[in-house]
Amino acid sequence: MSIVGWEEVFRNLKNKKYHPVYLLMGEEPFYIDVISKYIEDTVLNEEEKEFNFSVLYGRETDATSVVSTAKRFPMLSEHQVLIVKEAQNLKDIERLESYVKNPLDSTILVICYKYKSFDKRKTFVKAVMQKGVVMESKKVYDNKMPGWILEYLKRHGYKIDPRSTQLLADHMGNDLSKVVNELKKLFISLPKGSSITTDIIEKNIGISKDFNIFELQDALTTKNSLKAFQIVKYFSENPKSNPLVVTLSVLNSFFTKILIYHSISDKTPGNVASKLGMPPFLVQGIQKAAQNYRLEKLYGIFACLREYDVRSKGVNNQSTSHGDLLKELVYKIIN
Repeated sequence: MSIVGWEEVFRNLKNKKYHPVYLLMGEEPFYIDVISKYIEDTVLNEEEKEFNFSVLYGRETDATSVVSTAKRFPMLSEHQVLIVKEAQNLKDIERLESYVKNPLDSTILVICYKYKSFDKRKTFVKAVMQKGVVMESKKVYDNKMPGWILEYLKRHGYKIDPRSTQLLADHMGNDLSKVVNELKKLFISLPKGSSITTDIIEKNIGISKDFNIFELQDALTTKNSLKAFQIVKYFSENPKSNPLVVTLSVLNSFFTKILIYHSISDKTPGNVASKLGMPPFLVQGIQKAAQNYRLEKLYGIFACLREYDVRSKGVNNQSTSHGDLLKELVYKIIN
């Protein structure tokens, strides 16, 4: 069996097709949590869990204890479930290989190996692939987040327009757990089938429809100083909702797209959207920005972004607030 994605694992679990060993690994912890929680909630009923469900933590256990628990036979149940959380901290994890090669069919061993992937060349991984399932949970890149949000909402019965999708993506980044927690706030107050708008987002999540990173990009695109500094003022007054580190990251991505745009020979909207990995409706903004920010100016902007990133971390900056740093940066970008 090859390494699979979460969709295939989830589909098989829903069909009650179980395997004796699951190695859930990867940079993105969200899907590891989704799959392990689904196994925890559905394989055993509450009475069966009393004797047949165990959780061990990698930092607090060792391979011998994991194997000893995995070799137990279930009581009054077809299966026992053993979940090893934080398995990336299990120092002797490869010593599980001897068990993995000959696992009990009645045990479902779930190994949650977060924030990185196990070396696929290791015989341990190959052993799991032969007897069970290896799932890799890859990080979703920033430019893929609008599509991810759209699909997630669609799967849960909601609609959303492109601009609102981009607003959520720009504001929340690619931490899937954080994104889902915020989206669930919408589910509480909206019936299925509802359309999510910027007004609804502002009311339920607290992202201002007028003062957000998306609007700041628009203001910088046209060099609208008044609007840009209004947004900067709002950011400085609401730092928890608009951390400078996130703003700098998004601006770096924005100006990188403009830089790439200058190098594209075929500047038709469809081709530009494809090259930049962005929704077509945003291409017009990049085209406008490219007219205002030529290559020489862009090189200066990237130098400024690096400088203010360092200063925001306290280097060569003893007292300037993040709000004032952003004001200085935006002034230099526009001028």
